[in-house]
Amino acid sequence: MAEKYPRDRFDDIPDGLQRVGAHRAPRPKGRGWIAVGWAALAVVVLVVAGIFGLSLVSGSISFHGSPNSPSGTPTPTATPTPTIVPTVDPSLTVNVLNGTTTSGLGGKVSDTLTKAGWKVGAVANADKQDLSQTIVYYSDAKNQAAALGAAQSLPGATIALTQDFAASGADLTVVVGSDYKG
Repeated sequence: MAEKYPRDRFDDIPDGLQRVGAHRAPRPKGRGWIAVGWAALAVVVLVVAGIFGLSLVSGSISFHGSPNSPSGTPTPTATPTPTIVPTVDPSLTVNVLNGTTTSGLGGKVSDTLTKAGWKVGAVANADKQDLSQTIVYYSDAKNQAAALGAAQSLPGATIALTQDFAASGADLTVVVGSDYKG
């Protein structure tokens, strides 16, 4: 059974008062944005602190100066680029495609390559007859030096790495253009 407390002055409600319960002043409009602003600021501070912390852990930021330079920035060292020496490899097969309208030009290029020490496979006309540049194509990066050697045998020729002629069975494919002056 509930305890009965003695009546006091708070139990007396004035007759003209019709209110019941706790009453507060209405909240001012726009006060909710203050909480959103503080939350956004906290997120930004935490993200910046996290990025900074991860940068320190990964080593991309260092507070220690480099012994190589007085300014603390490392001195770049030059890395030598390997020079590819053109070679003639008679074990590689070279196909010759004539990309011009000049009849017999593929045969002349084949003779030039054979005299230079190359093993020539097929000699044929290219799909297009209006090519302007002579290019030695190779499909495997290990044959770059050989492609340079074949291009050296053909004045004005350049080299290019491509898989377009990989199915032909040849290690190198020479496509003769109208710039060939052999």
